[in-house]
Amino acid sequence: MELSEKSASLHKHLESLGSLLVAYSGGTDSAFLAYAAHQALGERMLAVIADSASLPRKELAAALAFTAQHGIPTQILQTGELEKPDYIRNDSQRCFHCKDELFTQMETARVRLGFGHLAYGMNLDDRGEFRPGQKAATLHGALAPLVTAQLSKAEIRALARTAGLSLADKPASACLSSRIEYGRPVTAENLNQVEQAEDVLHALGFPQVRVRHHGDLARIEIAREDLARALSLSVLDRITDAFKSIGFLYVTLDTQGYRSGSMNDVLPVSAVASAK
Repeated sequence: MELSEKSASLHKHLESLGSLLVAYSGGTDSAFLAYAAHQALGERMLAVIADSASLPRKELAAALAFTAQHGIPTQILQTGELEKPDYIRNDSQRCFHCKDELFTQMETARVRLGFGHLAYGMNLDDRGEFRPGQKAATLHGALAPLVTAQLSKAEIRALARTAGLSLADKPASACLSSRIEYGRPVTAENLNQVEQAEDVLHALGFPQVRVRHHGDLARIEIAREDLARALSLSVLDRITDAFKSIGFLYVTLDTQGYRSGSMNDVLPVSAVASAK
C-alpha cells in the first residue's frame, strides 16, 4: 500500500474503535498514535502517560508539552513497578513486569472512565525485536493500531513530518531501567544516576546516548557519528569529573557506539526466544 493509503487505513481503524485509551510515552510512535487517535476520535480518546522514577523528568515535561500543543486529552498515571520484587530483580523479563503494571492500571482506568479499548505504539518493525512488554500488551488485550495499518518506524516518522509534528525525528528513548545491567536491582537511586549522567552528555551536545549502569562503572554509548568529538581529552575530562560527582567510580566509553538494546547481548538465546 502507498503511505497515504496506510494513513487512511489507520484513521478508519481508529474511528471504528469508538473510544480509546492510548499508552503514551512521549516517543515518536506513541505520540503519533495519540495524535492520530485524537484526529479520529476527538474527546473520545485519552493519552495516558505512566510516571515513575524510570521516566526522565525532561521526557515527562516534553511529552506533556506535545499533547498540550495539540490539544490532546492527557492523564498522568502513577505506576508502582518499583514496589514489585519481580521488576526490581531486573532479569530478562523486567519489561514484561513493567508493562503488566502499566496495562493493569490502564485497564482499571479504562473501565472506570468508560473507554472501549486500550492501545499502544508498537510498530511493524518492533515485532522482530526482544520486547517482553509485548507479551503483557497481548495479555491485557491492548491493540496495536500502527501494526494493523502496516506502518514501519520510518513511515511513522514520515507521516509525523507531514503532519508537522515536532518530534518526527526524535531519537529513540527507552525507559531508564533499560540502562541497568541485568541482575542488578533497579532502584530509584541508580535510575537517578543514569538520568543525571545522560543529562550531562546531552548538555555537552551529544543527542543520541545511553549510559549503561554496571555498578561502580558507567559505560557510555554515543552515536558513532559523534564519537570522534567525544575523544578529545578536554571532553573526556569533563565527562569523567561529572560522572564521578554523580557517584560512579569508573567511566568508560564503548567503542562500538550507541546501539539499541545492547544490554540484551548477554542474554542466552533461549531467554530472547521466549519473549518473542
